[in-house]
Amino acid sequence: MAMSSEWVSPERDLALELVRTTEAAAMSAARWMGRGDKEGADQAAVDAMRAMLDGVQMDGTVIIGEGEKDEAPMLYNGERIGNGQPPHADIAVDPVDGTTLTAYGQAGAIAVIAAAERGSMFNPGPVVYMEKIAVGPQGAGIVDIRLPIERNLTALAKATGKKVRDLNAVVLDRPRHVGLIEEIRATGARISLIRDGDVAGAIATAWPESAVDILFGVGGTPEGVIAAAALKAMGGDLQGRLWPRDDAERAAAEEAGYDVDKILGLDDLIGTRNCFFAATGITRGALLRGVQFGTETIRTQSLVMRGNSGTVRLIEAIHRAEKLEALEERGRLRRTQARAARQTAGETD
Repeated sequence: MAMSSEWVSPERDLALELVRTTEAAAMSAARWMGRGDKEGADQAAVDAMRAMLDGVQMDGTVIIGEGEKDEAPMLYNGERIGNGQPPHADIAVDPVDGTTLTAYGQAGAIAVIAAAERGSMFNPGPVVYMEKIAVGPQGAGIVDIRLPIERNLTALAKATGKKVRDLNAVVLDRPRHVGLIEEIRATGARISLIRDGDVAGAIATAWPESAVDILFGVGGTPEGVIAAAALKAMGGDLQGRLWPRDDAERAAAEEAGYDVDKILGLDDLIGTRNCFFAATGITRGALLRGVQFGTETIRTQSLVMRGNSGTVRLIEAIHRAEKLEALEERGRLRRTQARAARQTAGETD
């Protein structure tokens, strides 16, 4: 793919602008931590992220968002975001990766966004889930999603200089993974079961402080694309294979031109190194510290990555509490305006 000049400029790191949007989403969602309301936490994060995106210098199109236009008033698939100036970008957002974690005050929830050169980001289409395997730099090119679990763990152990019993595999705690978990246990490897948030799980494989070696299992296809942007910068690896939930979804995917048996690598999911990733912790976790509220200030911790340079930054920020309140009000107003415009368009049609 030909690269436009604005994408190869060394003076500008789009992720440093995008992290402001994940910080806003994380702070707004964190106000809902432990309140048992997944929808409330997600809506607060969407409002804050969307309001901040208006000021980002880019002409972005949401490839992976909150759903179709009829389902989501903001951050819907196909929505144009940014101030309309170059660079021209594909955008993937997950304002709360781990809504259940946030709602019940559990560890590991993050707010994430990824950007890549226009036309380079994989569009999941009708397939919601994807089988995945993810590793850090030492495992890149070593594991293969087509191989048995034991062979992958043995190969990874050799590459990392560990014993299989010392490896830590992350798996989403789902009924569909009962057989997978049994296979991992049979090798003697350790397992970290996570309730939600496999973007954080995939990234953790490449983050030295996380003590995570590999991720296995079926999770969201959108989350796989977002994680791919981060792992490109971190030197890790991710392979995926679309996982239709039923015959109808398989037929819809094949009709749309998807090869559901194809192994999707990093370059299939993000077809350029000109990509950016930002994530901010919402609740405490192995990857990032959660939002901390003070009397007048709010502290956040974020990861910011640039694929082209391989730069990974850990950013600590202190925010004025009154600024967040103003942003949240702006976000709610933005949502009201979006819904009103939708209704007006419907009446005109």
